[in-house]
Amino acid sequence: MPEDALTEAERTRLAPYVTDLDGPVFVLTDLPEVVKGALFSRYSRSTLGLRRLLLKEFLQEQPPGGATPQRAAAGLSVDRAQDFYDRILDGFGDDSIGELGGAHVAIENVSMIATKILEDARIGGSPLEKSTRYVSFAERQGGDYLFYKEPRLMESTHAERYAETCRALFAGYAEMIEPVCRYIESVFPREPDTREGAYRRSVRAKAFDALRGLLPASTVTNMGIFGNGRFFESLLIRLSLCGLAEGERLAEAMRRELGKVVPSFIRRADPAHPHFDGFRKFERELARTVDALGERHGPAVLPAGGEPPVRLVEYDPDAEAKVLAGLLFPVTGAPLGELRAAAEEIGAEARERIFAELAALRTNRRHKLPRALETVAYAFDLVGDFGMYRDLHRHRMMTQVRQPLSTRLGFEMPEEVSEAGLAPRYEALMVQAAEAYEAIAPEFPAEAQYLVPMAYRIRWYVQINLRALMWMVELRSSPQGHPAYRRMVQAMYREVEAVHPNLARLIRFVDLQDYPLGRLGAEQRQEDKRRGADG
Repeated sequence: MPEDALTEAERTRLAPYVTDLDGPVFVLTDLPEVVKGALFSRYSRSTLGLRRLLLKEFLQEQPPGGATPQRAAAGLSVDRAQDFYDRILDGFGDDSIGELGGAHVAIENVSMIATKILEDARIGGSPLEKSTRYVSFAERQGGDYLFYKEPRLMESTHAERYAETCRALFAGYAEMIEPVCRYIESVFPREPDTREGAYRRSVRAKAFDALRGLLPASTVTNMGIFGNGRFFESLLIRLSLCGLAEGERLAEAMRRELGKVVPSFIRRADPAHPHFDGFRKFERELARTVDALGERHGPAVLPAGGEPPVRLVEYDPDAEAKVLAGLLFPVTGAPLGELRAAAEEIGAEARERIFAELAALRTNRRHKLPRALETVAYAFDLVGDFGMYRDLHRHRMMTQVRQPLSTRLGFEMPEEVSEAGLAPRYEALMVQAAEAYEAIAPEFPAEAQYLVPMAYRIRWYVQINLRALMWMVELRSSPQGHPAYRRMVQAMYREVEAVHPNLARLIRFVDLQDYPLGRLGAEQRQEDKRRGADG
């Protein structure tokens, strides 16, 4: 028997926890997250195989009576894993082992303001949010619409105005759904070869797209997040210190529930932990320093109106040579500096031919070109409605920074609302929201954001490399996308095309067409698949 071979007793003990007892590739199963994290951390410091290490350090003798899940769990040394994890985190500061375990967290009845804080954390977590396209937000619970009753506002003299404004926006949303659907049906009647179900869903999706601008940022939604321990620790600290009561309460609730599954991963996010006070002081001093910088050096804010929604404010004039050098680097032995010098010598015709050949290799938008495209970046100043921002904000491979949500940049009037004869009602609701915002913001600047409808514009900037831009533009310009963000990414593409036509050629699957009932094609394909599956 080989020295490291498993005995029959050991195989029985291991069986509940690995998908394969013999092969070189296997998956861990039915182990607490803290055990998986500690096991992998020990794995990097041991000559033993993972199965042998699991037996030696984390599996106790199997309780008598056979290997049921309950008895298997009783054989785990969770305390040992916990102690090991805590010692490494605090003793050595090895934060990376916090990425070796994770959790799925469901967060219900959370406002759209809070979802942005939750989704700001880009690395190590994957959020999924309830869609405003496929689900109506007109329902009530307990006799009221589903909006966040911000506690500081509800305890202030603004409580009645806040609640009445939110209710008015929801009521307007609810009453406009059917008229907008009827208008869409009148303009885009169903074709004989279009399935009824696909058509109805597409019409409602387009109506919801048009009307989501009425929903205030206080609208509550549901989220699911999968993340590793390091991600959650950082997220909990950010929520605790965001300055909003909702963020603080979310942090407390998430810390409590995650503590039942991954306690060691999030221990420094506890306000009682010695490190937490340092985070609090740092954030406070950082905010004070940046605010003072803005007061001393910030230019006067120009009045809204007339500016383009997409402005390319920074790009690299040597981008083509950098991409070419990056392509050559892994297939030559030359230093990067020499490769860039050589790339500069490649003539215009040759460059055009090279980039055309690269573009032609892509027959699907999921065909990704090498990381050489990440050597060049673009900075965009963007202005768009908050609903559109929420969609584009989910792209994580970039730097995104937003300004506070307000009503001072104006709002977007959806064409479908206007053509359906509902513009006066829609505009009156926008004015009501703006007046309420201006009344509340001087006293509660952060909390006043909850009142702002999604149709109001927000400003943000994006720093993005060419490879990530390619993915975002091609995905978000697809026919089934929301018209607002389709127009924005199309404009971003045209800005790049104007300064780097050869590189823009690589963004081969950008769709610059207009699709009045854009969701219909995707719905029809799904309907056809369902019909085929049914026989």
